[in-house]
Amino acid sequence: MAEEFRMPDLGEGLTEAEIVSWSVEVGDHVELNQVIAEVESAKALVELPSPYAGVVEALLVDAATTVPVGTPIVRIRTDDAPMSTDDELPPAEENQVLVGYGPGAEPESKRRRARETTRPDSPSTPRPDATPAARRLARERGIDLSTVSGSGPDGAVTVGDLDIADAVGDLDTADAAGDLDIAQDSESRRIPVRGVRKQMAAAMVDSAFTAPHATVFVTVDVTRSMELLGRLRSRPEFDGLPLTPLTLVAKATVAAVRGLPEINASWDGDSIVVHRSVNLGIAAATSRGLVVPNVKDAQALTLAELCRAIGELTETARSGKATPSDLSGGTISITNVGPFGVDAGTPILNPGEAAILCLGRVAKRPWVYEDDLMVRDVATLSLTFDHRVIDGEQASTFLSQVGAMLADPAALIAHL
Repeated sequence: MAEEFRMPDLGEGLTEAEIVSWSVEVGDHVELNQVIAEVESAKALVELPSPYAGVVEALLVDAATTVPVGTPIVRIRTDDAPMSTDDELPPAEENQVLVGYGPGAEPESKRRRARETTRPDSPSTPRPDATPAARRLARERGIDLSTVSGSGPDGAVTVGDLDIADAVGDLDTADAAGDLDIAQDSESRRIPVRGVRKQMAAAMVDSAFTAPHATVFVTVDVTRSMELLGRLRSRPEFDGLPLTPLTLVAKATVAAVRGLPEINASWDGDSIVVHRSVNLGIAAATSRGLVVPNVKDAQALTLAELCRAIGELTETARSGKATPSDLSGGTISITNVGPFGVDAGTPILNPGEAAILCLGRVAKRPWVYEDDLMVRDVATLSLTFDHRVIDGEQASTFLSQVGAMLADPAALIAHL
């Protein structure tokens, strides 16, 4: 018996997703929960496990195709009977069947299909062969894979091939210029916006034009916090952990929420929802766009646990493996522009949250300390907030408390 696996809802009511790459081919035997495809939704890149054990009978949707949730994407024969070419295939208008597969066709590998040359009168063009990573990078850079010579297995285009092509500018002009995402002007390049980057753009527009944004700033002497970080790094519980100023800011933020829980809130219709748990979002820049995974119940974690959670979550996000659960349910966020050499910023609120704190770079500057002019470690913090939910007094008080804990970590140590 053959079972059709339909594109599932990957979380949070998503309506569509793109099949980035297939991990199986027609004729492969798959086990229950074996990864069969890599799928990108508007929120995350996830691995799709098979709900059936059996033999792959047909891949009903080509890779690099976006389909609505509920669309049949693969057919798996779940019994031991051999595949028969006499089995009825779904109608062409209901399912997209890969080129080269059909009644009476011998199962072929994806690489073999990609290398075949289409006849001059053929209405379709074979899809260039490339590794999944190279295919994603090509979409982000707007590169037509058919213009790049591949050096990978069976001539597949690799990430290295794309880097070389970019470096030497050796992208040939294709005959069918309408199929290219690259502008013909050699100084311009058109990059298609999809997946996470498209979702981020829509969310930022929605946030900017829905919530009335306001921002407050404070500049703080963080010399004592930097000294504390130096001492903590020698402790065994922080061995191998990415202990940075962001870690202390995160802990100070969570501690300040205890005194002003109204900051950890959101606007819902004609109500303000104050959240009991602090699901702390950490903005992470990735090759696929900005994502904000969040540490669930951050208020219950020690400094070492929070440091580990932030490190693991941001690394997962940058590798493209963050789950929809990681990226949803945040209540307050932090963005760190310091590593880019920036002193301060006015970030846009993460949709559904009422506040986002921005940490600028820590730099040595002249500062009046105990009535003397000295060189101290100084940083600027800013807090952007939803003025429907948070008043200016609340925002200023909250940011001052965070700054005070960084200026004098003795107030923070009680929360470590």
